[in-house]
This record gives sequence, C-alpha cells and structure tokens, in this order.
Amino acid sequence: MSRVVLSLGSNLGDREANLAAAVAAIRPEAVSDLYETPPWGGDDEQPAYYNVTAIASDPDRGAEEWLELAGDLEIGAGRVRDPERPYGPRTLDVDLIAVWDDEGRPVHRAEPRLELPHPRAHLRAFVLVPWLAIDRDAELPGTGRVRDLLRDESLAADARALRRLHPLWSEHHE
Repeated sequence: MSRVVLSLGSNLGDREANLAAAVAAIRPEAVSDLYETPPWGGDDEQPAYYNVTAIASDPDRGAEEWLELAGDLEIGAGRVRDPERPYGPRTLDVDLIAVWDDEGRPVHRAEPRLELPHPRAHLRAFVLVPWLAIDRDAELPGTGRVRDLLRDESLAADARALRRLHPLWSEHHE
C-alpha cells in the first residue's frame, strides 16, 4: 500500500472550501489544522494562503497515480497556471511531498513532471509545520527529521509567520 504526504494550499476564491473539497476527495488518514501563511517564493503581491498537510494511503495508487489525482483536483478547483508567475495565486495547489511504496521504501524520482521527495519541501515551513503536527516522527526522505529541519534559523522565522486557524477536517467529516 503506497503512502503519501501532500501539501495543499489555496489563496483564491473560498480558500477553505477549496481545501475541504480536495481533502474529502483524497480521503486521508490524517489532516493538519488549517494554517494561514504568507505567499512563498518572492511573489508577494497576492493574498495569503490557507494551507494543510495530509497523509493518505491507497493500495491502488503509486507516485504517478497520486500525481494524477493532484492534477485532477487542481483542475476541478479551477486552477489556471500562469507561466509568468510560478509561485502566483491559485485556487488550489496540491504538491506531493513524499511517497512510500508498498514495502515502505521512499520513492525517488528526478523527472521533469515528478520530483520526489519534493525538492523544496525542506525550505517550506508551511509544509513542515503542519506535517509535524500530524506526525511527530515525520521524516523527509534523504533530508532528515522534520523537527530537526525546523530548527534551521530561516525556517524557524518562517514558522513564526504561520497562523494556525482551526481544524479543517476530521475522520468524521462529511
């Protein structure tokens, strides 16, 4: 059974509803609380994001199938990609952070369409803080334990800028 850690974000439209619909479609085992976060990547002329991190498993999905689901969710939420603004605003962004195969081994890919583990996850407090909140033993394959990564001074400063709002989802969510 493959396992995935996903980071989901939205800063256009009904941000919370966009995330709740995507999380419901994923049917995760765990979902972080909702966090409000400043834009990342230097494109600061846009609204704040709502972000969550989710952990899911599925016996019928490998890395490629998780990527396909992520793309389908983004399209379903009306995401439009602007090549001029790679970190620009979006109705929904779903990133695969890490995937483990049926044997529990981390999946590594270095392809234009899919890079695993996510090549910038270790730089993003909006991914790591919510992930650590739902998995105290979280480890980014090839990089290290999430709690150790968050001790980095620049990440610690970014983590302080995150604002935890409230739970987005529970296992009893309808």
